[in-house]
Amino acid sequence: MPAIRLETKRVEKPWGRHDLWPGFDDVPEGGTPIGEIWFQAPKGVGEDDPELLIKYLFTADKLSVQVHPDDAYARAHGHERGKSEAWQILSAEPHATIAIGTLKPMTKEELRADAESGKIEDELDWKAVKADQFWYSPAGTVHAIGPGLVLIEVQQNVDLTYRLYDYGSDRELHLDDGVACADPVPYVAPFTPYDLGEGRRILSGEDAFVTERWTAARAGTLKATHDRPVWLVPLKGDGVVDGQPIGPGGVWLADSDVALELKDGAGLLLAYPGGAVNEGLIA
Repeated sequence: MPAIRLETKRVEKPWGRHDLWPGFDDVPEGGTPIGEIWFQAPKGVGEDDPELLIKYLFTADKLSVQVHPDDAYARAHGHERGKSEAWQILSAEPHATIAIGTLKPMTKEELRADAESGKIEDELDWKAVKADQFWYSPAGTVHAIGPGLVLIEVQQNVDLTYRLYDYGSDRELHLDDGVACADPVPYVAPFTPYDLGEGRRILSGEDAFVTERWTAARAGTLKATHDRPVWLVPLKGDGVVDGQPIGPGGVWLADSDVALELKDGAGLLLAYPGGAVNEGLIA
């Protein structure tokens, strides 16, 4: 297929916002807040079950304390894959935070007891975040996203979240599965970002997917394949992929060679499955 622009699905969430992000319509006054916008292939086009999913998240309140299983645990319980994820921060209000990992190593028994009592909120490592930061959260990481953020989430494509604690709400918790698949230890970044040529930075790799950020003008052929399709998420500026103008607020998917041009001042996030960096991604 040529590169296709993915369709959007707006998802209402109690922690969502009415003011979204340039390129998206805000929620009318009195409307239900939007927490997520998912980017999916049009019906009947492309893969029925792509390996990755791109979302925008808009937070006005804390998300639950949660964890996602790895591939082995998920498949043992009837799911296609587990869920590692990454966050590209677009904007952050003062004092915005993300909790990622625990302050100290915990046993499974301690994790469950603190989740049941609510103490877990204070056992997490709440890190100050700001615009342009990138975080990779492997499956098994206990985490929560705080309010005041707009971010892009790259994740393995499965709607599988185990809530450990939800601040006293009546939403369902998943303590048995959540505790079983959690690795309640302090967060250590699993990958050190590095530059691969001018304006091409490898943000994550060696795990479920690779994430790159391109910031330099360039023109060439994007070497996507059916086995390793590439998601393109424009962050700023202008470009053209497969003859189509691209810009912030959209996501494009390519699974074969396509022409790509980025203009001066453009910024582009790219993601593709598999842990090995494709050094020849652009030719």
